[in-house]
Amino acid sequence: MPKLKTKSSAKKRFKLTASGQIKRKHAFKSHILTKKETKRKHNLTKAGLVDPTDMASVRKQLCM
Repeated sequence: MPKLKTKSSAKKRFKLTASGQIKRKHAFKSHILTKKETKRKHNLTKAGLVDPTDMASVRKQLCM
């Protein structure tokens, strides 16, 4: 069986942590920022973790 290719979009969006969780960025931080409050934009800057329900899908895309 040939090697599986990683989804290019997934490898750009997700990083693996040392404990095996998958780090992600928040959405809604790229444009139309004038109407969003400073607190909201600040909170969107911080990285989050992939939800356990989506973990299997993301792992499959990353060929793990």
